[in-house]
Order: sequence, then structure tokens, then C-alpha cells
Amino acid sequence: MTSKSTPESKGTAQLTAAMVLSGTLGIFVVESGASPFNVVFFRVLFGALALCAYVGARGWFRGHGFTPRKLGLAVLGGVFIVFNWVLLFQSYENTSISVATVVYHTQPFYVVLLGALLFRERLTAAKAGWIVVAFAGLILVSGIRPADFTGGDTTYLLGIGQALLAALLYGLSTLVTKRITGVRPHLIALVQVLVGIPLLLPFADFGAMRGTGAGWGWLAGLGLIHTGLMYVLMYSAYAKLPTAKIAVLAFTYPAVAMVADWAVYGHHIGLVQALGVPLIVAASLKVTLAKPVKVTLANPVTPVGVKRPTTAPAPAAAPAPRTAAHAPEAASRPATPAASEV
Repeated sequence: MTSKSTPESKGTAQLTAAMVLSGTLGIFVVESGASPFNVVFFRVLFGALALCAYVGARGWFRGHGFTPRKLGLAVLGGVFIVFNWVLLFQSYENTSISVATVVYHTQPFYVVLLGALLFRERLTAAKAGWIVVAFAGLILVSGIRPADFTGGDTTYLLGIGQALLAALLYGLSTLVTKRITGVRPHLIALVQVLVGIPLLLPFADFGAMRGTGAGWGWLAGLGLIHTGLMYVLMYSAYAKLPTAKIAVLAFTYPAVAMVADWAVYGHHIGLVQALGVPLIVAASLKVTLAKPVKVTLANPVTPVGVKRPTTAPAPAAAPAPRTAAHAPEAASRPATPAASEV
């Protein structure tokens, strides 16, 4: 007699599958043979079709919850997300899928730093210390040497910078999007990919797509699988899982990306670079799973019948998007993978 799977075990399977798909993203990008701008343009085009079909089938266009302000925030988040993808895919070309993915996984630390800088969210000494540890790991993983700054070929250095800037844009999108409440994350994701269509149209080179052949299959896969299916799996999983498990499973993404890069292209990071990976992983988990900071209220008087908050929620710092959307009215968080997703 077999017992029915619990919601948490189902969510674990869904998120693991989504992160495995994320790890194969770089293979689809490279095999498409298209330029980064063309790749992202067709990703958002096919992804919009997939998400629109799913949202329409679930009947979520009715009572969508958008207001002009919320829609504007979703659009702004979409601008950051679209160019975040362009920079990440350019980084694949200039470094490798493995290095670019691990460097890109510094997203949580940018979320914390930007939150402190732009919104005065409290940055504790412990978090600051772990961020320093993470960037020490980043230096190791990047493999940058002093000669890279003085040599004639700065392609690799440029690729590292592109991955870091992509992570920064992801952090900005996270901070913007987490201020949208009462809207399903699928709808936010749909708005973000729809924004990318007119935004990238001036940069797309359709002439270069002649004779693409099998590359169209890889491009369609990026939209239908790595945007449509992957987002559906992630958002379904997030509603079933605790934050700790989400944070741990998120590291399936870079692990699969590194294995895939080695298996398909023979790329692998060196021993010294590998020493930086556990530093980034440990620091990310410590920052993501940090306990809420207690806040002392200035006014001790609380109106009758109103509960007075005693803690401030910790800022979002997940390396991949997450949501607490159990219902349409629930708060929504960023609608993108690495993460990324990516």
C-alpha cells in the first residue's frame, strides 16, 4: 500500500525539476547559435505565449489585482530582468557557463546591499560579514589574476563584469517586484516577458536568423520550457515549501549548470576556483536564512484589537525567485529564475 505524497514532498520534486531545468539553460543558449539579444527576444516571445496560455487556462486574467502603480512596478522589474538575461548570456560567451553561473549566484548579496542602500533596510554585522566571505569566494571562483588587468585581451574580465552586472539587475528587479502585493506571480512574470518584446525589438537582428535551422528548437525551448514550464513549477513549489528548503534546493541550479558545462563542452573550474564555491554557498544560506531583526517601537500604546508587530521581516535574498502566493491576494515576489534565473 502506497501513501499519498505530502504537499511538501510534491513541492520538493517540483522545485528540484525547475532547478535542473535552470541548470540546462546555458546549453540551450549556446546551441541556439544566436546572439544574446536575439536569444532573449525569442525567449520572451515564446515565454509570453506559454505563460499567457497557462494564465488564460486557469482563468487568472479575471480579478488580476493590478493597479496602475503595481503594473508600473512590474514593468520596471521587467526592464531589469530582460537586460539581466542579455548580460548573463553575453557572459556565457566571454567566460563559460560554469563561471558565469556561479558569479551570477551572488544575487542574494546585492538584494541585501541594495535594500540597505535604497530602502534603509537594516544590514546587520553578521550579514555584512557573510557578504565579505561571499565576495572572497567570488574572487576565487572568477580566477582573475593581476595579469588580466594589464594584458591585451580583457574578454574574460569583461565576462565576469557582465555576470556581476546581471546579478545587480536581478537584485534591483527583486527589490522592485517584492513591493507588488495582491497579484499572482504568474501574472507578474507575464508582464515582465511582455515588456521584453518591444524593449528588445530595436536590438534584434532578424537578418542573422536566416538559416538558423535547428536553432529555432533551442530558442523555442528557452521560452516554452525555461520560461513557461519552469516558472509554473517554481511558483507551485514555493507555495508548498518552507524558506529553508527553497534556499537549499536553489543550489541545484549552479550544480547542474557546472556538470552540464563539463559534460557537453568539457569546461570545468580549476581547484583554486572550486574552493570559492562552498564560501558562496555557505554565505548565501546564512544571509537567506537569517532570523528577522527585532524592532523596538517608539510608541508603546497599541489601539484595542490591533496586534502590534514586534519584528521586521528579513529582506528577500533568495538566489532564485520565490513567492508565498497561496491565493490571489497573497504577496508576490520576483518572477525570474538564476538565479535567475534566471
